[in-house]
Amino acid sequence: MVLEDDEILFTNFTYNPDYYYFLYVGELKTYSLNYFVQEALAHRIPKRPIRFISIVPDVCIQYNYANIIVINPFGNEELITDHSFVMNGKEPRHSWRIDTAKFMSAVSNSKIIRELIDRILERQNQLYINLYESVLEMTLDKIDRVSILGPDKYLSRQLNNKIAQYKSLEGIVPLAEHEICENRECLFRITADLRDQWTDGIFVSGAYSAAGINSAVTYNQKQVEQKFGNTNDVYLISRFIPHQLDPTVLAVVANEEDVYIAGVADQVIVDGNRFIGSKFPSTVNGTQRQQLYDNTVEVGKMLGRKGYRGIFGCDYLIDNDGNVFFLEINARKQGTTLEFCFTLEQSLPEGSPMLPELEYYAVTENRFPPHVMEMGDNIRNIHWGTYNYKIETKKLTTGYIPQNPYERETFRKVANGELIKDFVILEHPGTNFLVMPGSFLARVVSVAKNRDDVDEGLCQGVGFIRQTIIEAEKQ
Repeated sequence: MVLEDDEILFTNFTYNPDYYYFLYVGELKTYSLNYFVQEALAHRIPKRPIRFISIVPDVCIQYNYANIIVINPFGNEELITDHSFVMNGKEPRHSWRIDTAKFMSAVSNSKIIRELIDRILERQNQLYINLYESVLEMTLDKIDRVSILGPDKYLSRQLNNKIAQYKSLEGIVPLAEHEICENRECLFRITADLRDQWTDGIFVSGAYSAAGINSAVTYNQKQVEQKFGNTNDVYLISRFIPHQLDPTVLAVVANEEDVYIAGVADQVIVDGNRFIGSKFPSTVNGTQRQQLYDNTVEVGKMLGRKGYRGIFGCDYLIDNDGNVFFLEINARKQGTTLEFCFTLEQSLPEGSPMLPELEYYAVTENRFPPHVMEMGDNIRNIHWGTYNYKIETKKLTTGYIPQNPYERETFRKVANGELIKDFVILEHPGTNFLVMPGSFLARVVSVAKNRDDVDEGLCQGVGFIRQTIIEAEKQ
């Protein structure tokens, strides 16, 4: 079966009936997680080689990935080519971060994808779909014998609601002083009333927010009105707590009692609430780490009682006196998931199940597989950091950084001492692209034996990325 359709912007996939397939639907940034899913399924389906088909929205100049299908609902030639901007006689294409809901809807409604699923199900009795986040707009699982290999999407939607989180966790984990406002008028009134008491600032978030979107640290009422004056949501407002540490804990829940802790990393936050990357190992002390683990286990048990199964993360802050405060649950995989898989692979005994295998058992059997082991000390002395290069103003790419498929190898070589340090740059779209504000141009992952070398690698990687872009001023 060869895929040919106007809605497919690119594909290098050809169906092979000898393989047992699963689908990945999501951005290229988590493509490599599928190798761990593939290995997990190989343990359960040993009679046929396992392969994955990746359906992604990323528009790039070329793809150094196997079995890719590119679908982008805005990806027709009129929209991805800018006829008003010409550089060296060529019209650039657009690169932007598409809304997840629109992408998932486009994939779910795709006739060619549904035909592909029908063809696959002629040769296998089950088709799994692996997602970064389970969302309601993904409806392919309504097809008979198709299921999402991840948390229930209706529960995920409910549990990603910050209002629901704080109501469920009151008295279970340490929360900052907070109030809930049912509408915009309430938001304006309550923040004005509390301004004299919460003098360090007031954090405002809509019920759903991520990576600094739909949330802000405010220091006066004008900022509240500018950020939220055109929205009408239910809002969580909390006293902003001055702090230097923003730890995040990655975990998996299998049932009401079993919660696996992958580890804790430090988030890199700018402008009060904008996430740009993470670093491992965390700089929290031993007592704080244990409290973070204990709190995350309690959160996981709460999620388990509600029926949630799979990977999740919890974000915290540690104030200047060393006190831990819960911030939010990410009822999905989060930005540290892939790097933690690479770290665990090098730190645990050979054959230990990795995070996607833990999630597979949690989702399908409400339990963890045998031989589960958490990572104790960082015995291989692996240090890593990530940097998401996000575009704030429109840029034009004038250079290309080839897509690097060897991040997993970099972790292995640093752990084994074959390399002292290294960094990789991932997901750069290519040359002659207009990159829209809000898009991630590329990611840097730096791996070393100490934090200083990690920071050096991140700095060098960011420098290389900057050399590939210029301000997109019309000629």
